[in-house]
Amino acid sequence: MSQQISLPAKLINGGIAGIVGVTCVFPIDLAKTRLQNQRPGQQVYKSMIDCLIKTVRSEGYFGMYRGAAVNLTLVTPEKAIKLAANDFFRHHLSKDGRGLSVYKEMLAGCAAGMCQVIVTTPMEMLKIQMQDAGRLAAQQRKPGIIPPNRLATPNTVLSRSYNVVPNASPRATSATQIARELLHTQGIQGLYKGLGATLLRDVPFSIVYFPLFANLNKLGKPSPEDAAPFYWSFISGCGAGSIAAVAVNPCDVVKTRLQSLNKGANEETYSGIIDCFSKILKREGPSAFLKGAACRALVIAPLFGIVQVMYFVGVGEFIMSQSPLKLISD
Repeated sequence: MSQQISLPAKLINGGIAGIVGVTCVFPIDLAKTRLQNQRPGQQVYKSMIDCLIKTVRSEGYFGMYRGAAVNLTLVTPEKAIKLAANDFFRHHLSKDGRGLSVYKEMLAGCAAGMCQVIVTTPMEMLKIQMQDAGRLAAQQRKPGIIPPNRLATPNTVLSRSYNVVPNASPRATSATQIARELLHTQGIQGLYKGLGATLLRDVPFSIVYFPLFANLNKLGKPSPEDAAPFYWSFISGCGAGSIAAVAVNPCDVVKTRLQSLNKGANEETYSGIIDCFSKILKREGPSAFLKGAACRALVIAPLFGIVQVMYFVGVGEFIMSQSPLKLISD
């Protein structure tokens, strides 16, 4: 008989793992967003380290966590939905508790990726506006950058949210304010700008990640019936996460560009996924689709490593049923 799964426990595991993981890697995610949004001839940052150093100098230590509040608020349901949905579909695709074929593992991952975009799209939409504000301000302060009166037409939704005066620190803004203005001016679809690009990134990511993790994790099991040690689950999560992250990075670049509402000097606008892809390819070359790939791998690897450890330890099961934590009982 197949073992029943506890969805509430899986939701708790995913939520806790998301909060811990995001807190640890958010500065790298901020660097990823800013590097992906840079255009040729307007580079403010040379690398991830250069971006983080300049961010701390101009915005202070907490500048590295710009947009973290919305991410921490929404990452709990986002990660919970993704991981719990994958477990749910794997459970129903398996027969009599037997292992899944690679095809069924990919199918379960695909379904999980489609479920998570309900939360992922608005979360990423708001986070990117917050993360990219410092890059736009730094670009305008940089000598040789076109003055504000020649900037691309600012988005009216964000015109009151961002301070675009040169040589001034970016004014504090809130994700709540941006969300309210988007809802007021564009309705719910305003928060779901870039939904297609998010699906294009997250569905392939899940198709690659979940089967890869499952098969890597099997290598660390003492026997088919036993669970792999927690450290092996961490390594498997890191390895599968980094590979999947780099594989879908071109889709992440397109998604980031489409969801950036406010544009800097001479930064083009895009009418959709195909238009964005073709313009990037034509004007910046194929290498542009690898922008931020190293940062994204560094973000995703520990994030999903932490996720798998949380699942191994069974925090959610402990909270729901008071069963002992695996690390303690072992």
